[in-house]
Amino acid sequence: MFCAVLALLAGCAETQQYKTIEQICVPNLEKARAMEAAEEILNKMGFSVAKADTERGLLITRPLRGAQFFEFWRKDNIGAFNAAEANLHSIRRIVELNIDRQDEQLCIGCVVKAQRLNLPERQVHSSARIYEIFSASGPSEQKLELDSGQRQWVDLGKDENLATEILKRLERKIADR
Repeated sequence: MFCAVLALLAGCAETQQYKTIEQICVPNLEKARAMEAAEEILNKMGFSVAKADTERGLLITRPLRGAQFFEFWRKDNIGAFNAAEANLHSIRRIVELNIDRQDEQLCIGCVVKAQRLNLPERQVHSSARIYEIFSASGPSEQKLELDSGQRQWVDLGKDENLATEILKRLERKIADR
């Protein structure tokens, strides 16, 4: 009976589709004002700027680890899938904004690159040395110090939901000014 109710509820659940936006175009806006607004939005979301070039209209952030379930104040996981993935894996995201003048408008494009931490196992030759499977620990002291060659970030592609959310927030911010 309980399983039937769960199946019914799951069948009635509506999946939320996120309409992606690749860029926004705003008339009568200077690059410097757009860059300031973009930095402010990204800082509020927890990102820190690694590179900002107003002349080229380029803004790149440092990698930001995905929020965990107990970090309810963070807003960098957009959608249930991204939230679940960030709780199961070590995920990080890098935001790249391109601001370019097209005709009479200033167009802003956003790309968010997502990556997952991959820790390959070390070869263990006996069960007595299982503590060495991920790090150089000893039998009396456990450490989680990874070798630089052992830490690999695997590219997961683009996070279009977060890119869309950043552009929506940026559009609202610019409209309020």
